[in-house]
Amino acid sequence: MKYAIIGDIHANLQAFTVVLDKCKQEGVEGYICVGDIVGYNANPAECLEMIRGINLLAVVKGNHDEYASNDDDTMIGFNPHAKAAVLWTKSHLIEGQREWLKNLHFKQTVRGANTTIVHATLDSPESWGYIFDIYQAKDNFTYQFTQLCFCGHSHVPIAFKRQPFSSSPGAIPVEEIESWKGSKISMEKAKPGDNLDPDPVIHLDKGSKYLINIGSVGQPRNRDPRASFAIYDSTTATVTRFRLEYDIAGAQKTIRDSGLPERLALRLATGN
Repeated sequence: MKYAIIGDIHANLQAFTVVLDKCKQEGVEGYICVGDIVGYNANPAECLEMIRGINLLAVVKGNHDEYASNDDDTMIGFNPHAKAAVLWTKSHLIEGQREWLKNLHFKQTVRGANTTIVHATLDSPESWGYIFDIYQAKDNFTYQFTQLCFCGHSHVPIAFKRQPFSSSPGAIPVEEIESWKGSKISMEKAKPGDNLDPDPVIHLDKGSKYLINIGSVGQPRNRDPRASFAIYDSTTATVTRFRLEYDIAGAQKTIRDSGLPERLALRLATGN
């Protein structure tokens, strides 16, 4: 079965539309969302209704989903631009939409897929911590009881693999999968027929566990402005990350027309 793993859509209608079109082309059968459907961009209601209209097998709550659906307007820890976007988002969702977001769980196991999803971390998902390195990944693996765990929150694609328990007492080898970040073959080294920007693929080994951040659909922060998401194919035991061009200028225009902070429009073009 092919599962699309999407997250950090952040109300970016232009990017989300392109991602869903690609999923149809790839024969995706079910969708899994790691949270933050709303926030930052200017089409929260539209993106929310789109996510509710697909074959959504599992979805968890992100921090922007949390604050857009509760009555806390202080949002301690949010920067001014993020806070302004949440307050704006609240005023552009109807009560039923906010209630749907409010009722989402912080983490969820996907039945039949040997997969767990969380927006932030498994150890304390409601604290909105980040996973950037092996040490944070090791902590997460302690709470991971499925082969796969997909997460988001940082908007930066990163992946880790934990080998089966070593014969050395107490050793749990964890490594970062560097290829998941995506790397371009230089023009100087390219041969005819080479794909200069290949889609990163993880081939899953039995007995190993994987923690995978898929990047962001609606506001990438890895200096690649393309919409990022993944497809998990349980038949071939692979996870592939796709990067898609979309109408960034159109998304920027909707942000500006809505009166949201200019910084939110500018960062889409640079992916940071």
